[in-house]
Amino acid sequence: MSSPDVLNDGRGDVRQDLDDDVRREGGEVLREGGDVRRDLDDDVPSGGGDVLNDGRGDVRRNLDDDDRSGGRDVRRDPRRDPGMRLLASEVGLTFRRPRNLAMLGVLAVVPVLIGVAVRLASGDSGATLIAQVAGNGLVLTFAAFAVMLPLVLPLAVSVVAGDSIAGEAAQGTLRYLLVAPAGRTRLLALKYANVVIFSLAACTVVAVAALAAGLVLFPVGSVTLLSGTTVAPAEALLRAGLVVLYAAAGMAALGAVALAVSTLTEAPIGAVATSVVLVVVSQVLSAIPQLSAVRPYLLTSWWTSFDGVLRSPIATEELGHGLLAFAAYTAVFGSLAWARFSAKDITA
Repeated sequence: MSSPDVLNDGRGDVRQDLDDDVRREGGEVLREGGDVRRDLDDDVPSGGGDVLNDGRGDVRRNLDDDDRSGGRDVRRDPRRDPGMRLLASEVGLTFRRPRNLAMLGVLAVVPVLIGVAVRLASGDSGATLIAQVAGNGLVLTFAAFAVMLPLVLPLAVSVVAGDSIAGEAAQGTLRYLLVAPAGRTRLLALKYANVVIFSLAACTVVAVAALAAGLVLFPVGSVTLLSGTTVAPAEALLRAGLVVLYAAAGMAALGAVALAVSTLTEAPIGAVATSVVLVVVSQVLSAIPQLSAVRPYLLTSWWTSFDGVLRSPIATEELGHGLLAFAAYTAVFGSLAWARFSAKDITA
């Protein structure tokens, strides 16, 4: 082993320049501005990782595909993606808030109350969904959506969507979210994705609660559809799943409207109230016969089209028109939200 040379870097510091035979496997020591760094060869890190210098005195390890991950490229791990981390954080925060948990609890209680009311009521016959609940508990799921889609579900979704941007601005956290690598467009997309997830969760809670209450309170058997055809319980459950997806799509479209309103104000209660008022006004306009010409253009007019699932064969044309209306509302109001948010001055 050769003796090391002691060098002075001109700043009063003494550093050792180790010879090549001191280091293992052919590592080279580089001197840059008085700093000593080690450039390891491919055979030093496990799996062939390269250690790179970023020019700021930091040494970083660029791991190969087979290193530390059993063949997985850790640089492309979605768990390390800032957008996915932000979405996971947003979803977790949404479902941990006591307010949102309380709303989900209310959504679960309402179908139970409907079932109890039907159970205690006198045996009235009829062709409505509510009247059929007493004879078959599976029908309670469809009856619950018929009751809750006009206002209860929209209110819950409006609270979450209206608070998405305005709530962050009111709390003074919006500017800190924009510091993250996500960017405005991605942040807005993640906020809307969170609304979609909550919409699906809310509709699922309604369906599960109604199904559980129906099984406990009423007999279960073959379901008679609105078209008069009878289907087996298993098929009825599949149709209930389609209703959940269709209702969630309608609520997601409302979420796009509420999100657009949320970008216009820093008061979350204002965004929520505006969204709910729009729903109520749309419902009123739909109920006026003289305004039947505008009814196809109202978002709320398509929410109750889920009854196409209760026909044999399934009214795919009606459901398709409803989904197109939901997509159109999402595209239009999503674009408005993006245009406003991307040019908005963030002051809080």
